[in-house]
Amino acid sequence: MSDDPENIVWKGGPSQIVNLPAFLASALVAMVFIVVGLQFPAIQNYIMLGAVIPLSWAGWKWLVVRCHRFEVTTERLRMMQGVLNRNVDELELYRVKDSRVLQPLWLRLFGLGHVVLETSDRSHPKATLNAIKDPRQVGEILRREVEALREKKRVREIDFDEVGDSEFGGEVN
Repeated sequence: MSDDPENIVWKGGPSQIVNLPAFLASALVAMVFIVVGLQFPAIQNYIMLGAVIPLSWAGWKWLVVRCHRFEVTTERLRMMQGVLNRNVDELELYRVKDSRVLQPLWLRLFGLGHVVLETSDRSHPKATLNAIKDPRQVGEILRREVEALREKKRVREIDFDEVGDSEFGGEVN
């Protein structure tokens, strides 16, 4: 086994664009509270205080996305999330079987997309990097690092279907 240090190859997180519907809805509700509050000067402050609720909700949504981070190293993918409690999930790169880049129209308009990884990891059979910048470039970085790590560790993936046939054609007993 080599003593090469593990290096960070890419870092990122989801874009706040995923919160666009929540931001628009909370702004609309807050504006309704403000407009209605202006109609009733006697209790204006109490009604306008109601605008704090949707704005706080939007702030929380922003914070949740801001605290969701991805890190690709030369050996693993780390997925960190959580505002108050922190969860760090790690996926060994040599377990990645396949990857896809998904770019729905509304994300493509902003240069964003998803990278979906199909893995042989039991806790993360599908790992998704949601709404990231340059998803094709990140997918290529992941592919390159997966291949390099498999070569370094001399790991090969062999798939078996439900019948028990291996990819080599012979039936497994």
